[in-house]
Amino acid sequence: MSSGTPRWDSERYLRFEAERTLPCRDLVGRIELDAPARVVDLGCGPGTSTAVLAHRWPASSIVGVDHSSEMLVRARALPLPIEWVCADLREWSPRSPLDLVFSNATLHWLPDHPSEIPRLWRWVAPGGALAFQVPVRGSSSRGWLEALERARSREPWRSLTWIDVAGANVLPLEGYYDLLSGEARRLDLWDTEYVHVLAGPGEIVEWIRGTALRPLLAQLPREEERTRFLGDLTQEVAQGYPARPDRKVLFPFLRRFVVAYR
Repeated sequence: MSSGTPRWDSERYLRFEAERTLPCRDLVGRIELDAPARVVDLGCGPGTSTAVLAHRWPASSIVGVDHSSEMLVRARALPLPIEWVCADLREWSPRSPLDLVFSNATLHWLPDHPSEIPRLWRWVAPGGALAFQVPVRGSSSRGWLEALERARSREPWRSLTWIDVAGANVLPLEGYYDLLSGEARRLDLWDTEYVHVLAGPGEIVEWIRGTALRPLLAQLPREEERTRFLGDLTQEVAQGYPARPDRKVLFPFLRRFVVAYR
């Protein structure tokens, strides 16, 4: 989340825009607020999630916050009356309480959820809500995680380091319940496993290349090295995600949802 982190590639991220936006639409559809006046989208990225919020509540005053200037270039090109802010989510805070504190697939990058989630909750005005969605490392992600470890066991990739920081940060549902139940008048919590139909194992690699693999690929400064590594990884991913009769592959993806009402 700081300036020293690998740069985000908005073009690569948006390659799977429809699949990435589906959980956002599901989350927004479950939020039972009629007309939140003040809304923030934390980790707004290229603005796709913010656009979903603006469509649901067109009269709301919405702020989109992201640390990536590359992502915000795309967001600012959207024809929406949104205030875009480039800031580290660990340091940014609103000027006044908000009716909806929202985040789609971002908070898993923040460490120490037992401290961060209550901090975000304190921003919520009476009658408002905190709503977020995060990906979950579980049985559905075992295939690409194991493929990554096999690829890293090959030469010359054994020196590459990769720590699943994002996966380690996510709490179980009961963890979020315990953090919020003491003050929330109502809590909705659920998991959903999405099964994305992709053209082949190369698309799975492209998916994780745009997010989880960024810190690892930053260790390979030359394009030819990255190409070789991604080729080895694609071979390993193909073992974990066998092609269906139409040659496509199924990519299960588990996500965790929390909506807390004040």
